[in-house]
Amino acid sequence: MAKPAIVSVDDDPQVLRSLSRDLRRRYGKDYRMLRAESGAEALEVLSELRDRGDPVALLLSDQRMPKMDGVSFLSEGMKLFPAAKRALLTAYADTEAAISAINRSQVDYYLLKPWDPPEQRLFPVLDDLLEDWRASHRPGYGGVRVVGNRWSPLSFQIKDFLARNHVPYEFLDLETSEEARRLAGDSSASDHQLPLVILPEGERLQAPALSELASHVVQTPTHQPFYDLAIVGGGPAGLAAAVYGASEGLRTVLVEREAPGGQAGTSSRIENYLGFPTGLSGSDLARRAADQARRFKVDMLVPQQVTGLAIEGPYKHLTLSDGSRITSHVLMLSMGVSWRRLPAEGADQLTGRGVYYGAALTEALGCKDEEVYIIGAGNSAGQAALEFAKYAGRVTFVVRGDSLQSKMSQYLVERVDAHPGIEVLLQTEVVRCQGRERLESITLRNRGGGQAREAPARLLFIFIGAAPLTDWLQGVVARDERGFVLTGADLDPAVHLNDWPLNRSPFMLEASVPGIFAAGDVRHGSVKRVASAVGEGSVAVHSMHRFLASL
Repeated sequence: MAKPAIVSVDDDPQVLRSLSRDLRRRYGKDYRMLRAESGAEALEVLSELRDRGDPVALLLSDQRMPKMDGVSFLSEGMKLFPAAKRALLTAYADTEAAISAINRSQVDYYLLKPWDPPEQRLFPVLDDLLEDWRASHRPGYGGVRVVGNRWSPLSFQIKDFLARNHVPYEFLDLETSEEARRLAGDSSASDHQLPLVILPEGERLQAPALSELASHVVQTPTHQPFYDLAIVGGGPAGLAAAVYGASEGLRTVLVEREAPGGQAGTSSRIENYLGFPTGLSGSDLARRAADQARRFKVDMLVPQQVTGLAIEGPYKHLTLSDGSRITSHVLMLSMGVSWRRLPAEGADQLTGRGVYYGAALTEALGCKDEEVYIIGAGNSAGQAALEFAKYAGRVTFVVRGDSLQSKMSQYLVERVDAHPGIEVLLQTEVVRCQGRERLESITLRNRGGGQAREAPARLLFIFIGAAPLTDWLQGVVARDERGFVLTGADLDPAVHLNDWPLNRSPFMLEASVPGIFAAGDVRHGSVKRVASAVGEGSVAVHSMHRFLASL
C-alpha cells in the first residue's frame, strides 16, 4: 500500500521548496511529499489520490493565494479526504481568518510564517496532528480485518472495541463486498460463527468474545498482587489519577472494562477543553492520557472488569472477572456512567442493529446520504450531530424539552442551529422502533399532543441520561438513591459513618471507607464535564498521600 501523503500548497515557489525540504527531512521516511502551487492544482492531485485509493494524512496550505485562498482549499480538500488533518500557514495579519476557519471546523491548526526554526515552530504541531491521524487511520491492508454483517450487534461491538482501543482495522461487509463473501466462504463460517476476525498474521477468530480478541490485539501487562493505588475505571478521572499517582511514586494499576477514555472517549469532539484551541476528539484525549500513564509505568488492564470488593483493615481486595485478585492500600472509583436505555418499544431488540448508545463513530462513514436520528440535548449529542452531518444526508435531533440551550453549551447550540443539514424536533420523543433484521423506522410523538407519526430510519443514536456502574459496591461503600458514590461532606455522619474508624472526617473526595476515593461522573454531585473529572482525579492523589502517610 502507498505511503500516506502530505500535500503542501503555496503560490510562492521559493517558500514551497523550503517547506517541502523541511517536511521531507522530518517525515520523508514514512510519508510521500506532494506539493502544488495553487489550490486548484492541489485539488487535482487529491482527486487522483482518491481515485487510486491512496491515503492522505495532512493538507498544509498557505492562506494568501490568488483565486483560491488556503481556507477555501482546505474546505474543498476536506470533502475529498474528510479524515486528513488540515493546517493553515498564515502571516500574523491573517490570524483572524485562521481562527474563523477553525471555528467552522475546516482547519485543525494554524501556523505562523516564518516557521524557523522548524524544530520549535513547525514540527511539534505537525507531529501531534500526524500522530492523531495515525491513531484513527484504518489501513486497507496489513491491519486487522473484520468480516461480517453491518447490522450484526457483535460486528458492531468488535468494530467499536477495536476503534476505541486504537487498533487499526478494515471492515468488510458481507452485503456489499465480494471479498468479504470470499473470506467467509473460505472459513466455512456459518452465521453463528460470524463475524470473522482475521489477524495480520493470518490467524482467524470466529465470532470471538471481546476478551479473546483483546488477548490478540491489546497488550495487557501481567498484574501484580499488590499495589499502592488501584483505579477502577479508565475515564478522564481515572486516567488523571493514574498519571498523577504514578508520577509521584505510587505503584499503580488501572482496571478498565472497555477502553481507555470511558464515555468521554466516544465523544466526537471536545472543543472547550483548556489548552486545545482547535478542540480534540475524546479518542485523541484518551490515547494521549493512556500513553502518558504507560510512560509512568501504570499497569493498565484492558478489557477487564471488577466484580467484587472486600475490605480487610487498610487493604482493599478487588476480584476481577477472570477470577484473579488485586490488593491495594488505596482505591479510586472512577467507573463513570452508562447511557440510560431508551424506553421505546422494540429498542432493546434492535440495539446494535441500527440503534446505538453514544456516538458510535465507527458507523459514521457508513451513513453517507442517509438520515441519522439523534436523541438527546447535551454536548455529546451536539458534537455527534455535527460529526455525522459531515457524511449523512440529514441529521435530525429528537429533543424532549423545549430548547437545546438548557443542556447544551451555547457555542454548540449556535453551530447546530446554523448547520443546513441538521433539523431539531423539540417536544418530541421516540416511542417505538420497528424492523425485523435491523432498524427500518421509528415512531415519533409530539409531547404537546397530536397524532404519532412513523418515519423511515436506519440509524438512531441515543444520548439520554446516565446510570452509575456501582452495583458491585452494594453493602461496602455508601451510595445515594441513584447509585452514585457519596464522598466528603455529602456523607451523613449519623447514616453513613457509623463504622468510620478514624478520628478525622473523610477527605473531600473520600468515600465512606477510609482510603477509598471517588472522582468523575460516578461521584454524587459531580459536574459532568471532562475538565472537572480530570481535576478531581488529580486532586484526589494529594489526599491519597495523606492517607498513606497515616498507615
